[in-house]
Amino acid sequence: MKVQSLPGFRDFDPERMALRNHILSTWREVALAWGFEEYDGPPLEPLELYIEKSGPEIVEQLFNFTDKGGREVALRPEMTPTIVRMLGGRIKGMPLPVRWFSMPQLFRYEKQQRGRLREHFQLNMDIVGETSVDADADLVCAAFEVLRRLGLTSDDVVARISDRRILRQLLLESGVPENALHVAYNVIDKVERDPRATCIQRLVAIGVDEKSADRILRFAEMSLDDIRREFPESGELRSIAEELDRYFEAITNLGFGEWVRFDMKIVRGLAYYTGIVFEIFDRKGELRAICGGGRYDGLFASLTDSDVPALGFGFGDVVLGELLRDRSLVPKVSSGPDTVVIPVDESVRPAALKLVAALRRQGRRVVFPYGKSGVGKTLKKAASQGIAQAWILGPDELARNEVKVRELSSGEETSRDLSGVLGETSGG
Repeated sequence: MKVQSLPGFRDFDPERMALRNHILSTWREVALAWGFEEYDGPPLEPLELYIEKSGPEIVEQLFNFTDKGGREVALRPEMTPTIVRMLGGRIKGMPLPVRWFSMPQLFRYEKQQRGRLREHFQLNMDIVGETSVDADADLVCAAFEVLRRLGLTSDDVVARISDRRILRQLLLESGVPENALHVAYNVIDKVERDPRATCIQRLVAIGVDEKSADRILRFAEMSLDDIRREFPESGELRSIAEELDRYFEAITNLGFGEWVRFDMKIVRGLAYYTGIVFEIFDRKGELRAICGGGRYDGLFASLTDSDVPALGFGFGDVVLGELLRDRSLVPKVSSGPDTVVIPVDESVRPAALKLVAALRRQGRRVVFPYGKSGVGKTLKKAASQGIAQAWILGPDELARNEVKVRELSSGEETSRDLSGVLGETSGG
């Protein structure tokens, strides 16, 4: 029977594993540099955790089942509910803000396409218990720093920034019923993909007249200055716009002013967002969103007995990997051996194995032939594997307390004092 991997799931051979490690190590470096602490949760959670947050329709996107104890469970599709569950019962006794990050593998039963699979790894960074817009600015800059360390610039990517509070206020003033706001959000979220007539029809269907529907679609094109000019009497909109000015100023002072632009078409699909939201895209527009997040100030109150503000983002590895490949930024990193120790004959094998152990303790990635093998054959095989050095030990070398070191790329050969090499790790 020929067994294949499931659709939407990946095998990680050494080459793909090297890219995955490159991405995850960069995520961890940046999160730690930003002063975040790492956490994790179980890959299997109660199904109700996701239904309470997103509604029963979310089940269609989950890998869920009844376990052997009769519990309804699901593989985690995201981490926000997990961090809310973990912190909800203890946040009142913790110093605020809490800065936590995680790098889980997540699962969604979705149609696979470029940039979207049924599993992926994701960097989650969340700040809990902070209302200042400086936190929003600092958080998005962490995502920019990840991209910068991976070799990308503001010429490659841009964060499109919006604010749910502005959009909510404009939609309510245009006649959208509060219980239909989620439909209007969805219309604006898809305004770049759906025909204008279709968008208007969907707005009319929730009770908005055609003139107001057309006005709502114009909101998607507005700048902050447009909003100020068109709604000069709205103190609430003016206050939010001033807060966004401070947000963009903080991003500039943190060194990433060229990486952002205001864009009212950014909504974020999840209903729990309450304030500033963002999505990062490649400038060429060839890929799905690379990263997205924002403020979710009401989620803790809806799922726990703690009412604290919060914000965060999710940064997946699938689209990011596609972008790095498109920009030729995948590092050529070898995770294989860099050194081979070759005993010339079996009489020196005990000494050769001691040399192997010493070199490994020094941090080298060392292999040796397990059975009898000629020196020439072993050297040829090592060169084909990309191994850099061969340490060759024969009876004559052992008698002189030496070992030959050959650079396989050039053939240059030197001798090393064997006792000295072994002595470098004798204390360990």
